[in-house]
Amino acid sequence: MSSATTSQAAAEKGSKASTKKGIKETLLTPRFYTTDFDEMEMLFNTEINKNLNNSELRVLQEFKKDYNQTHFVRNKEFKEVADKLQGPLREIFVEFLERSCTAEFSGFLLYKELGRRLKKTNPVVAEIFSLMSRDEARHAGFLNKGLSDFNLALDLGFLTKARKYTFFKPKFIFYATYLSEKIGYWRYITIYRHLKANPEFQCYPIFKYFENWCQDENRHGDFFSALMKAQPQFLNDWKAKLWARFFCLSVYVTMYLNDCQRTAFYEGIGLDTKEFDMHVIIETNRTTARIFPAVLDVENPEFKRKLDRMVEINQKLLAVGETDDIPLVKNLKRIPLVAALVSEILAAYLMKPVESGSVDLAEFEPQLGY
Repeated sequence: MSSATTSQAAAEKGSKASTKKGIKETLLTPRFYTTDFDEMEMLFNTEINKNLNNSELRVLQEFKKDYNQTHFVRNKEFKEVADKLQGPLREIFVEFLERSCTAEFSGFLLYKELGRRLKKTNPVVAEIFSLMSRDEARHAGFLNKGLSDFNLALDLGFLTKARKYTFFKPKFIFYATYLSEKIGYWRYITIYRHLKANPEFQCYPIFKYFENWCQDENRHGDFFSALMKAQPQFLNDWKAKLWARFFCLSVYVTMYLNDCQRTAFYEGIGLDTKEFDMHVIIETNRTTARIFPAVLDVENPEFKRKLDRMVEINQKLLAVGETDDIPLVKNLKRIPLVAALVSEILAAYLMKPVESGSVDLAEFEPQLGY
């Protein structure tokens, strides 16, 4: 992956030298994750966990096929289109590529380490994690090469060492990564289908790759679904219901607030930001209901009203940050706004949930079909 951080401009005639850069850390920035790897080793020890069996080989064979081995091949259209994008639209696409690359690279680092640490405990699961890290590395590299079209590149080696890592216990890693992969699938496939139906908004060729790309996300999500089926303690009690709803809400709110700060991007490809996000949230929630024991009632109109109120409060918080007030005054102004935001989030969490989870917890048999 380090090669992806080097300048691409030397290979492009007449282009400027690429600039390596980092990512500004904010509350809504894509995170890098770490976990308790010793506990992970215990979870995947087949002598301890009898739910793990040879049926996981089905999943391994699916990943070994590597459907997208030759899919991410660039052409001259990338650079030609990037050179034509100027002004605010150019800035929007640069930020989109940066954030997407960071998120994919985060997955690569986590899966790579899990593949390394589980090699002795469970070689099959370790190999699957390694193959998923291959997919994420491919995605991150492709996005970083896209940045080179704009004479930029993320310094992924620097990010690996310098970024703060968020610690999650293994069961939380399962919840969070499952949701991340599934919501990624619905985002990519929705954008792809929209642009296929409305080619006049196809303003950068990377979107043409989204159909196959999102199938990687879907396979990764299905694997985590299978892992949770093999760990029924993560799904079959009242605590699991509370945590499932918490992670659903965290992922949905983060996406909604992030995207509503970047409506220009979605308008640039012909989408209404809030309509797009609600479609993605509803579809992700329906998919998640197949495995999580409880999900949010996102199709209740009140849920969207709460999200919209969060957006209004978040905009006021951003406005406070842009004032010339001294830090102390800014923090004092933020207090009631943060309290209001927390109140809306809590109210959304306490809405009557949808009881769900129709999987057979006694068997580890993922249903893969693409």
